[in-house]
Amino acid sequence: MKIGIGSDHGGFELKEYIKEFLEKEGIEYMDYGTNSSESVDYPDYGRKLSEAVIAGEVDKGIAICGTGIGISIACNKVKGIRCALCGDTYSARMSVEHNNANIIALGGRVIGKDLAIEIVSTWLKSQFLGGRHERRVNKISDIESNL
Repeated sequence: MKIGIGSDHGGFELKEYIKEFLEKEGIEYMDYGTNSSESVDYPDYGRKLSEAVIAGEVDKGIAICGTGIGISIACNKVKGIRCALCGDTYSARMSVEHNNANIIALGGRVIGKDLAIEIVSTWLKSQFLGGRHERRVNKISDIESNL
């Protein structure tokens, strides 16, 4: 599995911490920026990451901004992305099992580093359950197709 990771300045520090975790776990990743804590616009990085997921450059993505809200909204504007903002492990697991989330969003100024690692670890280990959940995910895709 190859993971894409991207953040704005508000998520830069947490992004770097998560990259260390991914390296320790032997998980390949691509960093889509930003590369410092200098102010940048989160939509640019959410879009880059989302387009990489859709293009198949990476299997899944981790998006981070100060709260996780802005970048998750930006990611979800890209057709085919199901980005879930998660602040706990239960939501992270459910975002995959029930919603087949292909990007997780985190708030770099909202959650601590250790909790972020627990959330990411849970999310990466979770599997989509399919069945009735697949029907619902397909309905989301139908909405997207009809816009």
